Amino acid sequence: MTEQTSSQIKNLLSQIAESRWQAVASAVDLTAAHQKNGQSVKTVQEAEFLMLAADPPPVYKVVLINDDFTPMEFVIFILQHFFHLNLDESTRIMLKIHHEGRGICGVYSKDVALTKVDQVSMAAKNAGHPLQCIMEAE
Repeated sequence: MTEQTSSQIKNLLSQIAESRWQAVASAVDLTAAHQKNGQSVKTVQEAEFLMLAADPPPVYKVVLINDDFTPMEFVIFILQHFFHLNLDESTRIMLKIHHEGRGICGVYSKDVALTKVDQVSMAAKNAGHPLQCIMEAE
């Protein structure tokens, strides 16, 4: 290895180390709220963990709404096909929708919940049923 190559490697490693410490400093800044609540950050690993776990993404409930026209069998099909529930769980949720007016099919990230709502709405429309599917913030 030449002296120039060795010097370049040392510079690169130095830049990587500096970048890592800047990220850790940012993580420590992000933990100010934790410190206000009586918690403190004692190690670099804690700071990195808090930076990664600071704010979990919001989740949304996907909900089916009861109507007087959509057959129970179709609701069970929807629950099995789009939410990958077994027959017993699908039947339980379908009966909850029937008796209580609404039922939660699952809890997902925003993008997945939007996709599920679109898939169910399109399937219901294509089958000629007025079944409504909505999403609500958890």
